Amino acid sequence: MTEPAPHDADASVLAAHPEAQSVDLILADMNGLLRGKRIARSALEKVQQSGVCLPMSLIATDITGNTVEETGLGYDIGDEDRVCRVVPGSLRHVPWTAQPTLQALLCMQDMQGQVFAANPREVLARVVERYRARGLTPVVAVELEFYLLDSLLSEDGRPRTAINPATQRRNDSTQVYYLQDLNDFRVFTDAVAAACAAQSIPADTAVAEYAPGQFEINLKHRADAVAACDDALYLKRAIKAVAADQGCQASFMAKPFVDQAGSGLHVHVSVLDEQGRNIFACTPEQPVDVLRHAIGGLQQRADDCMLLYAPHANSYRRFVLNAFVPLNDCWGFNNRTVAMRVPYSDAHNVRIEHRIAGADANPYLVTAAVLASMLDGIERRCDPGPPVVGNAYEQTETRALYWRDTIRDFQASDFVAEQLGRDFRHFYGQQKLKEFLSFNREVTTLEYEWYLRHV
Repeated sequence: MTEPAPHDADASVLAAHPEAQSVDLILADMNGLLRGKRIARSALEKVQQSGVCLPMSLIATDITGNTVEETGLGYDIGDEDRVCRVVPGSLRHVPWTAQPTLQALLCMQDMQGQVFAANPREVLARVVERYRARGLTPVVAVELEFYLLDSLLSEDGRPRTAINPATQRRNDSTQVYYLQDLNDFRVFTDAVAAACAAQSIPADTAVAEYAPGQFEINLKHRADAVAACDDALYLKRAIKAVAADQGCQASFMAKPFVDQAGSGLHVHVSVLDEQGRNIFACTPEQPVDVLRHAIGGLQQRADDCMLLYAPHANSYRRFVLNAFVPLNDCWGFNNRTVAMRVPYSDAHNVRIEHRIAGADANPYLVTAAVLASMLDGIERRCDPGPPVVGNAYEQTETRALYWRDTIRDFQASDFVAEQLGRDFRHFYGQQKLKEFLSFNREVTTLEYEWYLRHV
């Protein structure tokens, strides 16, 4: 059965929801934050034909919502507007709002009326096009971990896990993959599942993860990497909205608790040839060269792309020992201690699971970096070395990561400029440098505790 054409799919959504009288138009910025406008349903047809104007600077606003003047997209160009077009086929029903609402994605254009090349969704689309030019199709699935938190902070301003509806207490122990936790929070997970079904988000499984209050919801794989990341964007919005509706807060912060596991964004990738065959098909005993070369590319381009995998100050708190977080660039079969895992599967469904990125990262940019690195490795026939068997933490050298270093590596990367775009490298690099400098100007509570009285 073939999928309906994008415009037909949008028409079907409109026909199915005559009660919805407003539409949220969503533009995902480089941090993955959702910006845009809310319009009346009656204005949608005009917007679909002519677009809607938004400031170009929105793409590279910092995490606090301020324009990063160093990008050249603010005062230097008079904070100009650009036309944003509705992405055909992206119209979805929003099931959690008090007033019936629809939502759709936007794509920003440049001055020439072409797609703005630094738009994260377009950065990924260009990488996918390079696969298509070679007769290849990446198949992608995204896994997202998150914490379900109390909507109110503690007295000292710290987050707290949500109260367990069954026990009326906060969970304080780690019960990984514990079905009782899923049962206790079933009202939440069922509401998320219903929201996904209403929006055609292909959510697959939900698990209680490696810390109290931590969950993971997986998305089914798609032979359309851009659509797979659209799904991730919609899923995050749905999870946050359902949590808020139930008096909680869902957070995709990489490391909200110093003594608990961080939250990751894992990207699963296989690649099909023109006949629809998985080019990674093999067994652990006889891995095919193309699989090894793709992993080799991920290894060799990890430093170039680390800022995309770990974009924020807090991202680097996640990289700690014995927390199922990669502290290396090694690989292995059915091994969660490595960075590039080849999960257990039959020979025909072999895939790479990239485990470095945090849940705080932009899924479009993470996937773009992963796919570009894999294709680079395939073309250059990169050697990843032998797969690790057993505990990779004990067999490999721990990699120390620092935000300032990854910003420097990103800004100096010819690979990023060539594969993801020179303008994108400039805008994103300047955005992150501004955030780094702003973050390090702050005087923290810990500094007062350590130094105010004692020095």
